[in-house]
Amino acid sequence: MKPYTNTAELIATFESEIKTLTDNITTLKSEPQSINEQILLKYIDTASTGKTKDFVRSLDIKSERGSFFSSGDVSKLIKNGAEDISPNLLAIARTVVSMKNKNGKHR
Repeated sequence: MKPYTNTAELIATFESEIKTLTDNITTLKSEPQSINEQILLKYIDTASTGKTKDFVRSLDIKSERGSFFSSGDVSKLIKNGAEDISPNLLAIARTVVSMKNKNGKHR
């Protein structure tokens, strides 16, 4: 939480956090609009590039190289994004990555 000088600023900060959380919940409840969004939702659900890779392979989806999807492809998608991914969903996936890196295997 950022520093504040009075109660009004603290309230504004909390209201901003509530809006952000509400937007994130709405994003996560929305149906994926593309296969890339479906992949990111699976990553957010599992916090595992390996499990996400297995999910993508079970759908028989190939990578851009024409080979089986790899964990690296999942990481690349999160890092680079894609035109058919909502910015908010991409931001959530990146947050999961940073939570995982910061806290280890557990969220």
